[in-house]
Amino acid sequence: MVEQTPQPASGGFDFNKSTIISLLYIAGFVVGITGIVAFILALIWKDEVAGTWEESHLQYHVMTFIVSLIAGIIGFLLIILGIGILILLAVGLWVLVRSIIALLKAQKHEPMPDPKTLLF
Repeated sequence: MVEQTPQPASGGFDFNKSTIISLLYIAGFVVGITGIVAFILALIWKDEVAGTWEESHLQYHVMTFIVSLIAGIIGFLLIILGIGILILLAVGLWVLVRSIIALLKAQKHEPMPDPKTLLF
């Protein structure tokens, strides 16, 4: 039996796994802990979505978290030199843009083209 890919709800908002994680990352700008929750959920749900369009999204979200964590630590350490604030702002903007792109694609049930890219 072939599994059908569910189509997005017409006129509504689809709360699939990738959408939930994207919203948690975006909420992380207000409530910081939700970014960590999103990362943990992406790891937990990874096996459940294997072979579906959501698999690329979860890889994309895990990559986003790991890179932003490393860049955030570097930015924090470089605050002493005065460039850390700029790095932290750039990392925040990068996470926000990646989360919005993933959210929009998740609503269309489209896979991420290259989930391991550092760009968008």
